[in-house]
Amino acid sequence: MGEWSFLSELLDKVQSHSTIVGKVWMSVLFLFRVFILAAGIDRIWGDEQSNMDCNTRSIGCKNACYDHFFPVSHTRFWVLQILIVSTPTLIYLGHVLLVIRKENKLRRRLEQKLGKDGMVKAPKYSDEHGKVQLKGALLCSYMTQLLFRILLEVAFILGQYYIYGYIFMPDNIFYDQYPCAPQPVTCYISRPTEKTIFIGFMLGMSVFSIFLNIVEIFHLTISKMKDSRVRSRGSFPSEGKPTYNETVTLC
Repeated sequence: MGEWSFLSELLDKVQSHSTIVGKVWMSVLFLFRVFILAAGIDRIWGDEQSNMDCNTRSIGCKNACYDHFFPVSHTRFWVLQILIVSTPTLIYLGHVLLVIRKENKLRRRLEQKLGKDGMVKAPKYSDEHGKVQLKGALLCSYMTQLLFRILLEVAFILGQYYIYGYIFMPDNIFYDQYPCAPQPVTCYISRPTEKTIFIGFMLGMSVFSIFLNIVEIFHLTISKMKDSRVRSRGSFPSEGKPTYNETVTLC
């Protein structure tokens, strides 16, 4: 897990600036994707090429067969997927940190009573207790990264099918091109059932991640619509009752 520590630290900061559903998505990413990938899948796959047996000993045939059916290793494909899917979230984190930095400067200027006529624009997204609200530009940024996460997850699911031509691992593969020609060659894959289980599991986590992102979009949309109705009526929730504003604590 050492190679994932940097990404883990960054995404852990994002949790402080996410909704409840966003925190669930982060937990799914770490526990059921990153941890499983780092702890078990790489050992199961191992050296796929050396573990694959073919019914020929023609020089270069095994390499050509493997490269044709596995242009990218499943484990490397999933590592790339996790990194790219996490990128919109990291960009959102950068936006949040930039907003926090600007508003901290505004707050210091307010304390010193600097600015034109002694007035300085008040912070919009954060308060003196270190909380920031998902509204305005931050809300748009958050919703945008959710949409990009959905699109990227769908793209990788389709990409997996396009690259490998199947969803689950077959028992054997046939290859009849050079240097295996003229006779078709059958190559047998080691532990296909075990690999099929993990492929299905990782695929299921991708679908579940898409579902969580869609739920979070609806959750934010409905919450902001309700909050807008409350403000339009000129009434505010009584003290002690939950509001529809999504607030998160700063690091």
